[in-house]
Amino acid sequence: MDIKCIIVDDEIHARKVIEKYIQDLPHLKLVKSCKNAIEAMQVLRSENIDLMFLDINMPKLTGLNFLASLSHPPLVVITTAYREYALDAFELDVTDYLHKPIPFPRFIRAISKVEEKLQNSIPQVQSIQITETEKTEEFIFIKADKKSIKLNFSDIIYIEGLSDYIKIHTVNKSLVPKLTVKSMEEILPKKQFPRIHKSYIVSLQHIDAINGNQVEIADKKLPIGQSYRHAFMEIIQAFMKR
Repeated sequence: MDIKCIIVDDEIHARKVIEKYIQDLPHLKLVKSCKNAIEAMQVLRSENIDLMFLDINMPKLTGLNFLASLSHPPLVVITTAYREYALDAFELDVTDYLHKPIPFPRFIRAISKVEEKLQNSIPQVQSIQITETEKTEEFIFIKADKKSIKLNFSDIIYIEGLSDYIKIHTVNKSLVPKLTVKSMEEILPKKQFPRIHKSYIVSLQHIDAINGNQVEIADKKLPIGQSYRHAFMEIIQAFMKR
């Protein structure tokens, strides 16, 4: 599996180190080495990128602010001299966080995580979109328990991330397929199933209440992540205006 990469770092020496590491791994393909986020933004608009090596402390637009601005970012490995931003970075669902100077064995471990995520993102779900005129519910087939299980969208309450797996909570059962939260986010209709946290997707149909930074659903209180709050509240506001 070839992995198309970009580097985003304002320090030329840091870019050269990552460029050399990429050259040493034949399945990594460097598309562009960018000196700032603005340059990287142009690349992401024109190329299908799998992986971004992203510095944090950059002029004009920091790496984390840049990442938060992307609606569909590639997988991200942070490369930084600062340890204190790790929690903020993982809140944005980065794959790994590398502290400079980066030893090659640690770089290899990060790439292994990337490969695992990419492998898990290969669709294991068949999504069947039904038009309104057909008067049939939308549904998906989930591979779980060695079966392809039909799951109606209306039955899904919320989805919980469990490392390499997810737990799909429904009105009458729970499923634990080997999928990621990100892959389910891409499959489900976003206006019906907004992501509220790096570990949670919820069904608007089943929400009982929104209380501060929590969603109350199925007798649970799920946190709303800071990086997801704005988009989530926009969806809620749109429903309130109807």
